[in-house]
Amino acid sequence: MARQPLVAKRAEELLGSAVVATSPVAGGDIATATRLRLSTGQTALMKTLPHPPEGFFRAEAAGLRWLAEVEGGVPVPEVLAADDECVILAWVEQTAKTSVETAAAFGHQLATTHAAGADGFGWDHDGYVGRLPMPNGACDTWAEFYAVRRVLPYLKLARDRGAIEETDATAVEAVIGRLTALLPEEPPARLHGDLWNGNCLWGHDGRVHVIDPASYGGHREVDLAMLHLFGLTHLPRVVAGYQDAAPLADGWEDRLGLHQLFPLLVHACMFGGGYGARAGSVAARYA
Repeated sequence: MARQPLVAKRAEELLGSAVVATSPVAGGDIATATRLRLSTGQTALMKTLPHPPEGFFRAEAAGLRWLAEVEGGVPVPEVLAADDECVILAWVEQTAKTSVETAAAFGHQLATTHAAGADGFGWDHDGYVGRLPMPNGACDTWAEFYAVRRVLPYLKLARDRGAIEETDATAVEAVIGRLTALLPEEPPARLHGDLWNGNCLWGHDGRVHVIDPASYGGHREVDLAMLHLFGLTHLPRVVAGYQDAAPLADGWEDRLGLHQLFPLLVHACMFGGGYGARAGSVAARYA
């Protein structure tokens, strides 16, 4: 590995350790990722972004630390440092090998993380999903929170950006008034919040590590809906492991689409394409 002086200098200031070498890491959709080799022998990942939104990296670090508080929960990389310009994490060595045993263990760990709970629906500060601001102001019920903090803000933004047709937007709006009847009441769970397969790293240590959270207190079916939306290797075994640890309420599979409206609208806002139409199609199933 060569050494990028500016990146290395900033990392050294934050970590108090010399950076021996750096190398770019491919695959980041938003931030620039750099692998660091430290004089201590440790390997780290540094994420940077020119002119990041206010609190962007601090929100990521806070989410990782919150998830890491749960003993026996989903593994997350240790936060080594974070400020307004970057975040530095312990390196997770990945493997191409997957197993049903690891998947089942991940399901059990996810259930444990969810069961750790939260103080309410929301969080004490707003966050980000991708590069989009994500409001986390508390609400008394999950149905209210999901409507006014997750679905409606991104439906409005999708409309403003021309990313959803009016017929599809109307279908989504029609579901909002029915959420109280459609969604079962449960205590707030400790969510990852953006749990798609790209944020699940199969580690060389035989565990699935999660990264890039958009955490808050919410309904536990949200994380499972996200996994089903974009898929995950051995997902049925993940669900089986989860169910063994904390059985889901009856009808959870029928509600997956409800909790997929949020990520579908977020993707419509960020990428356009057919995500707006897909959100409308999903919403129409609950009319």
